[in-house]
Amino acid sequence: MEAAAALNESGAADPRLPADGGGNGSGWLELSSRPPAPAALNPWDVMLCVSGTAIACENALVVAIICYSPALRTPMFVLVGSLATADLLAGLGLILNFVFQYVIRSETVSLLTVGFLVASFAASVSSLLAITVDRYLSLYNALTYYSERTVLCIHTMLAGAWGVSLCLGLLPVLGWNCLHDRAACSVVRPLTKSNVTLLSASFFLIFLIMLHLYIEICKIVCRHAHQIALQQHFLTASHYVATKKGVSTLAIILGTFGASWLPFAIYCVVGDPDYPSVYTYATLLPATYNSMINPIIYAYRNQEIQRSMWVLFCGCFQAKVSFRSRSPSDV
Repeated sequence: MEAAAALNESGAADPRLPADGGGNGSGWLELSSRPPAPAALNPWDVMLCVSGTAIACENALVVAIICYSPALRTPMFVLVGSLATADLLAGLGLILNFVFQYVIRSETVSLLTVGFLVASFAASVSSLLAITVDRYLSLYNALTYYSERTVLCIHTMLAGAWGVSLCLGLLPVLGWNCLHDRAACSVVRPLTKSNVTLLSASFFLIFLIMLHLYIEICKIVCRHAHQIALQQHFLTASHYVATKKGVSTLAIILGTFGASWLPFAIYCVVGDPDYPSVYTYATLLPATYNSMINPIIYAYRNQEIQRSMWVLFCGCFQAKVSFRSRSPSDV
């Protein structure tokens, strides 16, 4: 989430910074109006741009499939669509940041891009939390899950998630930045230390909530498996495999999310602006990979989306072939 704003600068072209290009110089990634002299390409910025292109392409396909298929209108796919939309915007933001950094150098436009990235990544993380809550509710309240109340709850969650994300993105644009106060800068310029601390604290809170919910989901899954074993007097191999696979999938989902974002979130809190900017890039790049992995975990593994892909690209899928309707806990 908070990683979105770190994409603003290689640091080498700013005459006020050491000319070592961010490997051993200032630890912040700076956004500023620069002279028209061409800036040398920073390999880290190129990798971020390539990452953004891959993210945008992957998630644009998911959004197109969900919009194209009338069958994908359930609350579960609304949440997946929200996640794909947020990641699509984040990918486009990474591309735009590269363009405005090396082609169109404008402090105002670049600051807007930073806010856009903060909002996009915040919406992505918030959508992941909403999906986790939805999975928990589908298991905890299985009998009442498919009701109008659930639809209202999901729409309310998404409205709140996008509203909060938009506010977080507007903070640096509306003045909470350090463009005119270098002492207040964090490792992610132009975000201030207090702004980055707020974003990191929000991420840690979301991560802890997701961790708690996934632990509860594992308990429910294991309890269901135990009840089946009692009814059948033993736990069949298929049920054991399904239970083990479900728990492993949850561990992979949470592990991937944590491994992607935790290093950058921690570094934003403990890092110092005087540290080499390569540290910021090295922790930021894996965070962007989370938006690249999300479509694989939450969309492309789903059978309904796979079927829609066949229809969209081939038009040769046999309509009579049936797919099992899946609950959110299966996604």
